[in-house]
Amino acid sequence: MASVREIRGRIKSVKNTARVTNAMQMVAASKMRRAQEQVVNARPYAQKIQSILTSLMSTHSMDDSDDVHYLLARRDIKKGLLVEITPDRGLAGGLPSNINRASSSFIASQNSPVSLLTVGKKGNDFMVRAGHEIIQHFAGFGDRPQMADCTEITAIIAELYSREEIDSVHLAYTRYINTLVQEPVVIQLLPIISTDLDSTASVSSYEYEPDASTVLNMLLPKFLDAQVFQAVLESNASEQSARMVAMRNATDAAEEMVESLTLELNKARQAMITAELLDLVGGVAALEA
Repeated sequence: MASVREIRGRIKSVKNTARVTNAMQMVAASKMRRAQEQVVNARPYAQKIQSILTSLMSTHSMDDSDDVHYLLARRDIKKGLLVEITPDRGLAGGLPSNINRASSSFIASQNSPVSLLTVGKKGNDFMVRAGHEIIQHFAGFGDRPQMADCTEITAIIAELYSREEIDSVHLAYTRYINTLVQEPVVIQLLPIISTDLDSTASVSSYEYEPDASTVLNMLLPKFLDAQVFQAVLESNASEQSARMVAMRNATDAAEEMVESLTLELNKARQAMITAELLDLVGGVAALEA
C-alpha cells in the first residue's frame, strides 16, 4: 500500500488537473455556444442558394456545351481532390481520428489517385505521415471562421478544376448534429450534379433576369463558397462540442479519482494508526511482563 504522503501528493496532483480541465470545459462551452449559433445562422443562406440552384438545374436544360459552366463539366476521373477539414488542436476526443479514418477509407475506395487540400493541423499531420500528396495546407482559422477564410480555398479548387488538373472534388468534414453527436462525412463538391443536391430543398418557380444561364453562372461560385464555408462552420461547432464533452468527462474522471484516492488515504491512515496502537499495546505488555 502506498504511504500517506504519496497518496496526498497524488490527490493534490489530480485536483490540480481537475481545476485545469474544468476551466478548459468552461472555455470550450462558451466557444461551443458561439459556434452553434454560427452554424444555425449560416444554414438559411446555404439552403436558399441550394434551393435556387435546384430550381435552375431542374427546370432549365444546360445540355448545350457552350452554355455549361465549367463547375458542372463532367469528365473521366483521372485524378481527384479531397478537401479535408480537421481541428488545429487536440483534446477533442475521437473527433480528429474519426474524420481522418473516414478520409482514409474514401481515398482507399477510389480507382484514381487522390491528392489532398487540408484545413487544420490534425488532418495535415496525419496525411503527411500516411504519405499522401498534399497540394495545399490551411490552418489558423480559429474558433470564429469567416467566409473570407474560405474564398482562397474555393479559388484554388475552381482553378485546378477549370485547368483540368483534377476531375472531381470531395469534401470531408464533421457534420454537427448536437452537443453529443458529430458525424464524419465525405460529400461530392465537384462536379455539381443536380441529384447530389438536397432533395428536400424547396423548388420554386422563378423568373430570371437577364436569363437562367447567366444567373446560374453567377450562382455556382457562390454555391461553392457556401458549401465550403458551411463545412468549416460545421467542423468548428463539432470540434468545440467534442472538446467541451471531453473536458467534462476528464473533470468527472478526476473527481472520481479524488474520491477513490481519498478512500485509499483513509485506509492507509487507519492502517498506520492500527499499527501504532499495536506497537503501543505490545510495548505496554512488554513492560508489564
